[in-house]
Amino acid sequence: MSKSSLPTELPRERAFLIGVALRNKPGLLSLDDSLDELALLADTAGMVVVGMLTQKLERPNAATFIGSGKVSELKNLVEETVADSVIFDDELTPRHQRELEKALGENVKVLDRTALILDIFAQHAFTSEGALQVELAQYEYRLPRLTRQWTHLARQAGGGGGRTGPGGGVGLRGPGETQLEVDRRDIGRRIDYLRTALKKVRAHRGRHRKRRQRASMPVVVFVGYTNAGKSTLLNALTDADVYVADQLFATLDPTTKRVSLPNGQDILMSDTVGFIQKLPTALVAAFRATLEEISEANILLHLVDVTHSNAQEQAEAVVATLDELEIENLPIVTVFNKTDILQDRAALDQLERDYPDSVEISALRRIGLDILLERIARLLDNSMSPIDVTLPYQEGHLVSLFYDNGQVDSVDHTDEGVQVSGKLPHRLLDRYRQFQTP
Repeated sequence: MSKSSLPTELPRERAFLIGVALRNKPGLLSLDDSLDELALLADTAGMVVVGMLTQKLERPNAATFIGSGKVSELKNLVEETVADSVIFDDELTPRHQRELEKALGENVKVLDRTALILDIFAQHAFTSEGALQVELAQYEYRLPRLTRQWTHLARQAGGGGGRTGPGGGVGLRGPGETQLEVDRRDIGRRIDYLRTALKKVRAHRGRHRKRRQRASMPVVVFVGYTNAGKSTLLNALTDADVYVADQLFATLDPTTKRVSLPNGQDILMSDTVGFIQKLPTALVAAFRATLEEISEANILLHLVDVTHSNAQEQAEAVVATLDELEIENLPIVTVFNKTDILQDRAALDQLERDYPDSVEISALRRIGLDILLERIARLLDNSMSPIDVTLPYQEGHLVSLFYDNGQVDSVDHTDEGVQVSGKLPHRLLDRYRQFQTP
């Protein structure tokens, strides 16, 4: 095949980034670090960053977010760099969107951090539930911004019907191009449909959780900043085949696997979507059905990439998101990952002071995993109480439940039934109290 007949890769969309530091509203990350993260998000979405611009303000400009002088400067820089789009590191209001599109011209797309994250989520939502959640978040974000200039967002959820990957530009991969031209009433009906569909998903997930609770196998859920290594850890502990890539939001849909602890107890381990600073409110709301898995956990593993220059801030962002989700009274094990390649031990020392009783591991090289599993087993053991019961032979399922979820110290078969002595998780005690040995 001649070179001329080889398929031509579509050029990557050229993005110009804008960051604003508000004096009365400092961010979790510094302005430069936050823009660097935005650049990683743009790269994950298949774009190439051609420039950055920053401004310090007391408050956002009511019309254009940045000052009028900066808008003129931005327009010139966009022309010089031949940028296709500009991306703001903060969420823009519908008015900001409209005024900036007017000022920069119809050939320049104006996006914000929320639109970018929604785009990435759409690329990585591979299950029907994930697709529903992303589409709902897209529509709720898009509805107040519905203008003809938004026809650049016409791409299918998950990448179908549009460019993705290195050759793809950014946009909200959701409904098709014609859908963007329908009126608000039709979009409102679609939002209602999606909300109803997600209620059914939530109900199904709730029934699944109840079945799991009846089986009463302890659940350990991973949380952490995006790209902290959660999928790598799940693979290492369970020999699973969860997709792993060195990019933000490489995996979106949760995965649950069974793991045996050193004491023989079986537990379930579940991954969750990665957190990030400035996580769009619409996404937190849309993915609540998925994130409800966190509140049902027995233990949370908070994974932190200690090699990242903003490891401290990333850890704080995860804690803040857990607070937003109203996750309380759950034991949390902070797990410092990638310690095998850490260059600055002083940074880890500070993290360990802030997060005592942490565990150091390397998920990739499977270092420290035995210590982590022992810590989980100890935490679960601390959540158990001693009990002696005589279980009638017709209650054989309770004997199995004791073995699967408790610690059996002795067993004796008598005329009255099976006498079992050991420890049970607090949540199971009520099921056994009527059979307690006097």
